Amino acid sequence: MIKTISTTPYTDQKMGTAGLRRKSKVVMQPNYVENFMQSIFNVIGNLNGKTFVVGGDGRFYNDIAIQKIIKMSAANGVSHLIIGQNGFMSTPAGSNIILKNKADGGFILSASHNPGGPNADFGIKYSNHTGGQIPSSVSDAIYQQTTKISEYKICDIPDINLSQIGHQEICGMSIDIIDPVEDYVQMMEEIFDFASIKKLFQSGFTMRFDAMNAVTGPYAQRIFEEILGAPKGSVVNYKPLPDFGGLHPDPNMVYAKELVDFMFSDNAADFGAANDGDGDRNMILGKKFFVTPSDSLAILTDNYKYIPAYKDGIYGVAKSAATSTAVEKVAQAHNIGYYEVPTGWKYFVNLMDSKRITFCGEESFGTGSAHIREKDGIWAVLFWLNIIAATNKSVEDITTEFWQKYGRNYYVRFDFEGVDTTVADKLMENIENKLPSLKGYSQEGFTVSEAFPFVYNDPVDFSSTKNGLVVKFTDGSRIVYRLSGTGSSGATIRVYLERYSLSDIKQDPLKMLTEIFKIAMSISEIPERTGKHQADVVT
Repeated sequence: MIKTISTTPYTDQKMGTAGLRRKSKVVMQPNYVENFMQSIFNVIGNLNGKTFVVGGDGRFYNDIAIQKIIKMSAANGVSHLIIGQNGFMSTPAGSNIILKNKADGGFILSASHNPGGPNADFGIKYSNHTGGQIPSSVSDAIYQQTTKISEYKICDIPDINLSQIGHQEICGMSIDIIDPVEDYVQMMEEIFDFASIKKLFQSGFTMRFDAMNAVTGPYAQRIFEEILGAPKGSVVNYKPLPDFGGLHPDPNMVYAKELVDFMFSDNAADFGAANDGDGDRNMILGKKFFVTPSDSLAILTDNYKYIPAYKDGIYGVAKSAATSTAVEKVAQAHNIGYYEVPTGWKYFVNLMDSKRITFCGEESFGTGSAHIREKDGIWAVLFWLNIIAATNKSVEDITTEFWQKYGRNYYVRFDFEGVDTTVADKLMENIENKLPSLKGYSQEGFTVSEAFPFVYNDPVDFSSTKNGLVVKFTDGSRIVYRLSGTGSSGATIRVYLERYSLSDIKQDPLKMLTEIFKIAMSISEIPERTGKHQADVVT
């Protein structure tokens, strides 16, 4: 039943910060998935006795690719697979199942916040035994395998029925089909005060959760409506669809327009939230009020004592270099550890495992804690609901009081998408070459205090990683430039702007950052080098 199939390498199977992401039509090429999976199995080595978790966000081609992974796992000697019913499983739920079952790793088929469909994007996330992203040394080894692969192994059997929960055996491998929601719900119940949140909804509190036709719809309905008692219909776009119903499942002010329009209308709910395709990102809204991910991380950290699981204290907090410095002030006030890492969730894992941090987050709408080794969208939503239930304050009041206490870090990210990779690389090289001469440079009333490539020296494994370019000003303002590793084609140049104010806390962020934006464009030469005079996405 096991066949060895000859194949030829593809040259584009190098993983980004969170796995392999490519256009669906690229992945649908003959042996594309097979080559990639066999390369992973080759790097892992002896698979006898090993257990892996498998699931996905339900996007186009998930069903076919999961069947390939099942048959290849069996052929390569994997002993056990744990698979989400119908192939569904969110990224945070997958991380939890890996940890709970002491599995050797997992495969979540998702391109995260990218669109789905035959003309859109597909992805495969490979996690190791930590339930988190694999280190660069492993992903580099997998890439090297993809460049020289000549054959793969697969069981020649019919497709497996994934709709029926239960146990089965194929080709000497055991398979357990599980309810992908159940274990996750149990974990959330152990962290948060569900009774308090339930009383909040009983008092007439309303919410709107947009699952964006992605994988967290079933999770959200079970938790918010069935268990916590939010009014039926509070969860919208709850059915996972292969093309996400035409939506771009990225929970930000641009792509979650339906939710944003509702929350800024006169009929708004008390609380609004959205998750992305695979459930690891989140957006938080109040009535006619948006909370930036940077502020959200800082506010959650400042209010950790309201959460039962954290009431006895937390180790510390970490943020990506591109995320605003708001949480740094909170860490100092609470006298807890504080770390700044490159973009990529894998950099948080060492800090969690060594008990240096409990919370972490990125400005790209990802927040999480050491309960798993991935960011977790619903966890962040429940955290906010728990704070609201404990304080009886609105989202806007909680955020405004935070600014009054710590000052406000005005913060906006500008994405210039679909840039030719060669052009983007040369642009970043040009900025880096300018950095040594920028100290003392003045424009628009701002003076550069220092400019440098961001380099992270891991305190656990002592590795060193360069990620992004930073320009700091004498008043505490910042510009950060970096290339995104989460797209499926071309390059995205991301420009992060930050300006701090201790007293002027209720201004429009874009207005407050106008001068710094001009400086950022002047230094980077983005208009001249890319032809783009405006960002494609502003968040």
